[in-house]
Amino acid sequence: MNLPTPPAYGHSTLADLLPSIGAILGQPGRDNVLGLPAAERFVVLLVDGLGSDLLRGRPELAPFLTGLLDAPASSTITSGAPSTTVTSVTSLGTGLAPGQHGLAGYTFRLGGRLLNALLWEDGLDGLDVQPQLTAFERLAKAGVRCATVTPTRFRGTGLTTCALRGADFLGYADDSASGRRIELTVQAALSGPRSVTYLYDRDLDHAGHKHGTESEHWAAELVRVDALAAALRAALPDDVRLLITGDHGMVDIAVERRLTVEDEPDLLAGVQLIGGEGRFRQLYVSGGAEPVAARWADWLGPDAWVLTRDEAVEAGWFGPLPTRLADRFGDVLVAMATDRAVMTRTQPNEFNLVGMHGSLTPAELTVPLLIG
Repeated sequence: MNLPTPPAYGHSTLADLLPSIGAILGQPGRDNVLGLPAAERFVVLLVDGLGSDLLRGRPELAPFLTGLLDAPASSTITSGAPSTTVTSVTSLGTGLAPGQHGLAGYTFRLGGRLLNALLWEDGLDGLDVQPQLTAFERLAKAGVRCATVTPTRFRGTGLTTCALRGADFLGYADDSASGRRIELTVQAALSGPRSVTYLYDRDLDHAGHKHGTESEHWAAELVRVDALAAALRAALPDDVRLLITGDHGMVDIAVERRLTVEDEPDLLAGVQLIGGEGRFRQLYVSGGAEPVAARWADWLGPDAWVLTRDEAVEAGWFGPLPTRLADRFGDVLVAMATDRAVMTRTQPNEFNLVGMHGSLTPAELTVPLLIG
């Protein structure tokens, strides 16, 4: 079985972005491995769902963004594995590979049960799940002013605490106009002589999930994102460096290309919990992982890369994985290699999705890093 190319942690992933900025700003122990240009103030615009393949495939919708693709210092990087928002945002915010921060995906095992890391749960503190210093906390200790500009309802959530703590929180209403988001971002960028400001935009991802990346809804959102990025660049002083990236790409999955595991009882033998998402299932088993992995590999054939956790770690999927975090990752990992998805009725909302992501295909894993 030919395995996918894993993320190059420490060289060209989202986890390397803030450490590279930190190196430029004089943070001890950091290296500018991404080769970012020098500046004293940076704005990072993360567009949820902005994959490199998607952007290059629709240049007429995004003339500003595509015009930056070949700009000096612009490049293509990758998210981590799985290629999903929870893991990617935490990698960006902490500067750590997924195996190091332990936010193992959209849903993953924590204390013997599945945690939905977007919805979280009452009584669970983000510090209990991810206690290591974030990149923002480290930058702040080095005297850099940090801020995040995200939807107001994200204030104090588990994921925000895990990934983004240490930065001033500037919230905007979900229905606020782009002008308000730009106003807050410019305000934050100019709040100190050295600053890092993170702006998150989520609507492109939602359009892709609900309608697919070939829909008019998705196209309209890409047009809006392009206009937002262009207006933000125009509003920022020339000495503020604008970096634009995404947290993952996306692929549309036809209904007939979806396997519902409950319809194939043999696949559930030995499986206690089914985590992850349709493109990257994490199986938590009651006995040995190898028989389960063999069964799933035989069933899915070339449509999936099926590895035990030990094999996935050896293949470099998650970066270093300490023992204390290992059981968060599936005993068996099922990453889709073609245009298929593995669904489970334990997560019924996923059946409403058109666009999906999570696996290690280039369409899902690669994201642009645009220098504006």
